[in-house]
Amino acid sequence: MSIRHGLLALLERGQMYGYQLRAAFEESTGSTWPLNIGQVYTTLARLERDGLVRPLPESEAGQRPYEITDAGRADLALWFATPISRTDRPRDELAIKLALALTTPGVDVRSVVQAQRSATMRALQELTRLKYGSERPEDLPWRLVLDSMVFQAEAEVRWLDHCETSLVRHQPNGPAPPAPRPAEPDARDAARWAGEEARR
Repeated sequence: MSIRHGLLALLERGQMYGYQLRAAFEESTGSTWPLNIGQVYTTLARLERDGLVRPLPESEAGQRPYEITDAGRADLALWFATPISRTDRPRDELAIKLALALTTPGVDVRSVVQAQRSATMRALQELTRLKYGSERPEDLPWRLVLDSMVFQAEAEVRWLDHCETSLVRHQPNGPAPPAPRPAEPDARDAARWAGEEARR
């Protein structure tokens, strides 16, 4: 999810200023994606530049609300209608880390896998605790976010199990074994060879 479209979705609810947007964003995602106010105002400036939101007059308290434009609604509708491609998501740092660990001398890859599994299991337990912490209907949006994170953590644990199984089967290529030396003839072979030569 991009912050850009997150803010557009929030402004579709109605006019908001920066701090309201940050609070609504974190509430909608169950605080699973912390957002600092600098990100909010930087994104709003870009949205305004692109004609997707417009600033409104400041309130008496000096707060400037924003509202979504028709172009912003069209952009938001297109985002909701377009499936997210895996190529649009960040690269999997863990997969890259393990691939590099396998090819870096001196790295205990099994320890890397075990440390990651322990951390992922702790995160999974915490996510599960949060998921069942509230059953209020208004908590459904962030419970769905938590469900997604739970499923990703479970998949990561399964993948780490697969990695460990693959490591057990993996045999690093060592130096080639020495070629077998030809057997040296014993005394009887030497005598037989000498007799054959004498008869020729």
